[in-house]
Amino acid sequence: MEDENPYESLPPSTTMTTHMIAGAAAGVMEHSVMYPVDCVKTRMQALVPDPRADYRSLLDAAHKIMRYEGLRSTMRGFGAMVTGAGPAHAMYFACYEEVKHRLSNGQQGNHLANGMAGCAATLLHDAVMNPADVVKQRMQMFNSSYRTCLHCANAVLKEEGVRAFYRSYTTQLFMNVPFQSIQFVVYEAMQDFLNKDRHYDPFSHMCSGGMAGAVAAAVTMPLDVCKTLLNTQEACARTHLSYINGMAAAFRTVYEFCGIQGYFRGLQARVIYQMPSTAISWSVYEFFKFAITRRHQSKDDGRYLSSAVGSVNVNGVNVHAATSLR
Repeated sequence: MEDENPYESLPPSTTMTTHMIAGAAAGVMEHSVMYPVDCVKTRMQALVPDPRADYRSLLDAAHKIMRYEGLRSTMRGFGAMVTGAGPAHAMYFACYEEVKHRLSNGQQGNHLANGMAGCAATLLHDAVMNPADVVKQRMQMFNSSYRTCLHCANAVLKEEGVRAFYRSYTTQLFMNVPFQSIQFVVYEAMQDFLNKDRHYDPFSHMCSGGMAGAVAAAVTMPLDVCKTLLNTQEACARTHLSYINGMAAAFRTVYEFCGIQGYFRGLQARVIYQMPSTAISWSVYEFFKFAITRRHQSKDDGRYLSSAVGSVNVNGVNVHAATSLR
């Protein structure tokens, strides 16, 4: 297709492995940089917080955690995040690129294709990330009894079974399908406005990613609160249930403890977390796409020059070689 942007679509010879490596790097970088803010968000979503961890705002939570627990406490569960984010984002971006290309035939501006690609990518991403998220969030809770990520995973498996790692999977999908769809649609729409020609432009990728993350985070906030409850099970001691199972039970529990406002606990922290993390994720991913494209173009140019020089050596006609090189 003549109007197809070579950078946006990547060379035809680009393999699935390329997308997976770029996606894994983007995912790990995204979660690593903003991990302390993610810890604050998880703490603020607690329905029955310890009096020592009853935070009034994002700044209040950050101040108390740093003062009484130290910076190290904000990194608890980091290992689980890295273990899950790498492969989860690898499959996420690879699936997104493949589905988007097939549905849009390589043309930009097809928001339906972008949204559907985001939905398909989310199914794979969450299947890998959900168990890691359970371990991560249990480690992040105030006064967590787990010593390490491995200790937490073993304890959950022994006490609650494999099902515990996927107790929030349905809720996670209900949250992430609209989250990722909104994110991709907003990102592509912002790119249409800031970078219509789809050239590599770090500024536009940062701005588009940040806006996409903020909008998607705000819209899906109630589901994130319910997902955290299902992962941590921190309200079970105050309910008649052994475990809180399913999205409906989570919504009822949140309302029982905190009312309507409970669905938006930690909203500020989540938006502040998602804006830079999504901007970083897209920027790193787009950089990898750009670098890969340039490498393939250099190889193609090298093959072309080699062919031209070969023509000179075989035919011995310098004028013909100069014409070919033009």
